[in-house]
Amino acid sequence: MTQITLLDGGMGQELVRRSGQTPTPLWSTQVMVDHPGMVAAVHADYRAAGATVHTANTYAIHRDRLAGTVLEDQFETLIASALQEAQGTGRIAGSIGPLVASYRPDVHPAHDIAVPLYAEVAGLLAPQVDLIICETVASLAHARAALNGALPTGKPVWLSVTVDDEDGSRLRSGEPVAALLDISQSASALLANCSAPEAMSAAMDAFAKGDLPFGAYANGFTQITKDFLKNKPTVDALSARRDLGPDAYAAFALGWIDQGASIVGGCCEVGPAHIARLAQAIRDAGHQVI
Repeated sequence: MTQITLLDGGMGQELVRRSGQTPTPLWSTQVMVDHPGMVAAVHADYRAAGATVHTANTYAIHRDRLAGTVLEDQFETLIASALQEAQGTGRIAGSIGPLVASYRPDVHPAHDIAVPLYAEVAGLLAPQVDLIICETVASLAHARAALNGALPTGKPVWLSVTVDDEDGSRLRSGEPVAALLDISQSASALLANCSAPEAMSAAMDAFAKGDLPFGAYANGFTQITKDFLKNKPTVDALSARRDLGPDAYAAFALGWIDQGASIVGGCCEVGPAHIARLAQAIRDAGHQVI
């Protein structure tokens, strides 16, 4: 029997679906402002599904992402609101998403610019979270900057990278996933997220060669399209797969567990029904959800 930490699933897509609003470059941040309490309701549904770690809705709350919008002067307020809506759900992970744009290692700021920006977010998250998760990390430079910004808080830091959908042994930057083992030794866990579930097996093989707990939480998108890689993309540039229901997703996750993963969950387009099925599948396989 293996003890498995069960993450929740995607937040942004659930908020867009429940609100009925057209996505904007502010992603789930705008939905949170327009519909107070909706984030808390999504957290509650994931808790009911069996998730034991809940990721606060702070992924897209960066000063550069808010620049030029009506929310530009609400940086601290938005982080506080997201943390408040996550209270009472269980262990809370404060999310730090990429600066500038997701999946774009080519536009990630230089190290000396990025580190203080990540550190500012981490400092605001740390007092109210159990751990910090640096998500959708697309390059080695991004990994170094995110870790340098988050580790000084003293909270456990989970580093989660996004890998090439066709070759999970490589980051979106094209760099080898295996190279993370040398630069992530101060992290508390190493994960892969927001990539195709089929790509995660190769990433798990790389992680298994290290000493950290590891795992994965994949997305349910058909592909990362060229339209999505434009500046300030919106999720309507992506489409959901129709072949990744709860049973199919649970089968992928059990495969990662067989490879040694002890942390699993879901990312975009993976909802409460997927997490509920995964929780049951984990138990049915003789493991314990913690």
